[in-house]
Amino acid sequence: MQFGIFTVGDVTRDPTTGVTPSEHERIRAMVRYARHAEAVGLDVFATGEHHNPPFVPSSPTTLLGYIAGSTERLVLSTSTTLITTNDPVKIAEDFAMLQHLAGPERVDLMLGRGNTAPVYPWFGQEIENSVPLTVENYQLLRALWDAEGPIDFEGRFRAPLHGFVSTPRPVDGVAPFVWHGSIRTPEVAEIAAYFGDGFFANNIFWPPEHYTRLIGLYRQRFEHHGHGPANTATVGLGGQFFMRRNSQDAWNEFRPYFDEAPVYGHGPSMADFTERTPLTVGSPQQVIDRTLTFREHFGDYQRQLFLVDHAGLPEKTVLEQLDLLGEILPTLRAEFEARRPEGVPSDPPTHAERVVARAVPQPV
Repeated sequence: MQFGIFTVGDVTRDPTTGVTPSEHERIRAMVRYARHAEAVGLDVFATGEHHNPPFVPSSPTTLLGYIAGSTERLVLSTSTTLITTNDPVKIAEDFAMLQHLAGPERVDLMLGRGNTAPVYPWFGQEIENSVPLTVENYQLLRALWDAEGPIDFEGRFRAPLHGFVSTPRPVDGVAPFVWHGSIRTPEVAEIAAYFGDGFFANNIFWPPEHYTRLIGLYRQRFEHHGHGPANTATVGLGGQFFMRRNSQDAWNEFRPYFDEAPVYGHGPSMADFTERTPLTVGSPQQVIDRTLTFREHFGDYQRQLFLVDHAGLPEKTVLEQLDLLGEILPTLRAEFEARRPEGVPSDPPTHAERVVARAVPQPV
């Protein structure tokens, strides 16, 4: 099973010091978090994509390519690549290039619609077309990656393509593995299931029941489309924690960040929020116990990513959180595998496995 971290790249004031990092400081810190994640034994680093303040990761493949040069085995991914407002041609080319530079086993991506309404007109689109944009753009992206020669394409939302080949081609003719992320859109779960791709639920800010329906739909439709039993579908989850050796220390230290961060909405108390959502604030054992409950809600899954560098937390604290996560990682791996039924994959499909699968003739 893969474990890692994802970042949204927010530039947020530290409420305990009043200090707000510069964009430069925040970007460089994200690079150091990725390197440290690999050092403590984590498998994945994923970045979001945003084009508005207070967020900085507007160019995910640039960031991931830079990180690739100073890491060796870390899987480099996105926690959102905007399928609605990015040109599918550019997505195809950028991630194929990243494959060639980082190595095909080290690259995948998660597509999503995004949650910032003003982004759509900035890129010449309308939010009312969000779902049809998602469908059309992914159909084009798949055609660009999977075709063995030039393609022709005509759709509603971009200029037509005639005899077009995206370059560079994916390594071994096999594109990076694709996840589809959503918190509310059944059409996204259907797309993931139809293509046999992965489905990712960010599993933060909402009760588990909110995500259970979408993951259940994805699993059901994955089996319906002939990709295998529902329990073998590729599922990833997010999560949040703040750890200290002593649970009360964790509560005392994290409380001002929770109380001041806009992302928590200045609504429920931290006690209510940790009870109702997957946010865990406490000791390492409490984080282990809470994380293991995720499979009770969603079934066995293949990737667990945590959000640890948000809400104005200083770099020193984030690195300490990664150290603690590294300490409990062997226990998490062992406990999840001990509970996994035979025949249910532990990891997402590898590049090598997908190369072999592509070579197998498909039934007509």
